[in-house]
Amino acid sequence: MVATLFRIVPAVVCFWAWHCFGIDAPVSQRFNPNGGAMKQVADWGGIEVIVQARRFVWSRPRPIQECHMIIEAAKNLVTQYEFACAGIITPQMIRVAQREGQTPEFIRQEVSRGRLVIPANIRHLQGAGGQAAATSVMDIDYELPADAGHPGARADAQRLWVNQTVAQRTGIIMDASAFKGHRSAKRLDPMGIGRMVTTKVNANIGASPVSSNTAEEVDKLQWAQKFGADTLMDLSTGGNLVECRQAIIDHSTIPIGTVPIYSMIIGRKIEELTYDIILKEIERQAQQGVDYFTIHAGVLKQHLPLVKDRLTGIVSRGGSMLAKWMIVHNKQNPMYELFDEISAIMRQYDVTYSLGDGLRPGSCADATDAAQLAELRTLGELVYRAREAGVQVMVEGPGHVPMDQIAMNMQLQQRVCDDAPFYVLGPLTTDVFPGYDHITSAIGATEAARSGAAMLCYVTPKEHVGLPKAQDVKAGCIAYKIAAHAGDIARGVTGARQWDDDMSKARAALNWPKMFELAFDGETARALHDEDLEVDTDFCAMCGHDWCSMRISKEIQEFASGKDVNFEPAKKSAQSSGVSEEGAELLRQRGVLTQEQIHALAHKGKKAACHSDHVADAHDAKLVQLNTLKAHGVVLNEAGL
Repeated sequence: MVATLFRIVPAVVCFWAWHCFGIDAPVSQRFNPNGGAMKQVADWGGIEVIVQARRFVWSRPRPIQECHMIIEAAKNLVTQYEFACAGIITPQMIRVAQREGQTPEFIRQEVSRGRLVIPANIRHLQGAGGQAAATSVMDIDYELPADAGHPGARADAQRLWVNQTVAQRTGIIMDASAFKGHRSAKRLDPMGIGRMVTTKVNANIGASPVSSNTAEEVDKLQWAQKFGADTLMDLSTGGNLVECRQAIIDHSTIPIGTVPIYSMIIGRKIEELTYDIILKEIERQAQQGVDYFTIHAGVLKQHLPLVKDRLTGIVSRGGSMLAKWMIVHNKQNPMYELFDEISAIMRQYDVTYSLGDGLRPGSCADATDAAQLAELRTLGELVYRAREAGVQVMVEGPGHVPMDQIAMNMQLQQRVCDDAPFYVLGPLTTDVFPGYDHITSAIGATEAARSGAAMLCYVTPKEHVGLPKAQDVKAGCIAYKIAAHAGDIARGVTGARQWDDDMSKARAALNWPKMFELAFDGETARALHDEDLEVDTDFCAMCGHDWCSMRISKEIQEFASGKDVNFEPAKKSAQSSGVSEEGAELLRQRGVLTQEQIHALAHKGKKAACHSDHVADAHDAKLVQLNTLKAHGVVLNEAGL
């Protein structure tokens, strides 16, 4: 009902004001209540209004009566969804627009439509350390760093935040002043999840009763952020859960999600769970600053008979626990029964729903079965109820789905759940590759992204076999960055392929330093290159000089390949700048080179004795550059030429 009013009232008032005041009236005649000042917002032409020390941003000038109505209503607004439905553009919407290369009004419309969510707990936005927020979310400013987008992105290009490399992300993580919170090391940098913007990646971490601790989980968080995670879920089931959760939130610039039921059953059996315990834990985690909750409210008592013939039963931890609770008590799912009360708590802190798929298939055999679809219909109902409560909502999707069913699952969710953002685990396209499920699932995730999934929940090599370590987090994040980016290219997301095109130009020009700068994980690419050939020249160890197709194409004058002046290497041949410590560690793990060889590669830019810079005579130095093969010990004929 609330959401409906927020949609209808501004539209009716706007139509009335259009006729009574004229949309072309001067700004000074449109608004100046209580001495409020109005000014144009730079870059995108919005209107900023300061009233009683609070800032309001709209996409266009509004008649004075409409301004009064909206500002009066805004006193009771909390969530991004409520602000969007009231026609108000928040600083968080502006920030998401910057990151997506869109206009703030487009983002506002998508949020009000329910097709995009901005998971942003008001306490995490402030970096409040689990305490009450110091200021309004309307008073937070965000400054887009100069290196937004992939390295070297043109000023007129679509500078997509998701296209940043590991090196760029590391700079923000290591910069203590970047996104510093009021009481915590970091605060949230808002991002958007929806199929009309770039595809996002979620990473899962969490201590278990037998492994890990708070410090290790914070380390995993930083690895996840570094290697491309857009959000992160703390799925801890062991150790000091409250301490671990707060530490993760306080060190994170990305949204943090949890599954509250995990904390509810620490120290008790699932059948001992009460309504009071549920609501208290929901509020405690909201107060800590959690940005989104997975709530398994769609698993109903009447759905359980549909599971009996499944090959793998219920594979969701939350779904299985609630199923047992319903059977023991012969009652309906308490999360479903308490949905309105849970929504009221979440609204206070602007926590976003991630409606859990407690009956997701755990094997290809169970995909798209009656149990999964019955729960999906309930999730569709809950989407509307969440919006009516003013709460942002997205929906979680299946985990094991054969390739031919993935697109259909995405389209079905869009119809049933009114296009709420779909957040999918994988899906895994086959069940027989444990140890490599980051690959089997990334294949399915690519198809899901192409078909409209808004966020992909990563899978690591430890899926089905153990608790992920930091290296597993890295492998999962990179596999899913590939899937998300490939999906964005296939969907035709504006600007998504500019990064790829720049890499192709550098590759065609045989500009190795530029290639490693553009590469998502340039340190790994550099280490693997230098393992075979520690010189940047016009070939690599794959084909050698004579067989290099890129070199041959570049030499053919009629071809455009390799001739973009902006991507030409500074020198035709130059000593490698050396591998980083992380790259050296990778080479040690591979075990191909000796420790002495690895040490030599990690020389941090020291030039080899044969380098042209060490040749005093300018003419001889030029000859060294021209005959790079001889200089580096590659003999072409018996004469050594």
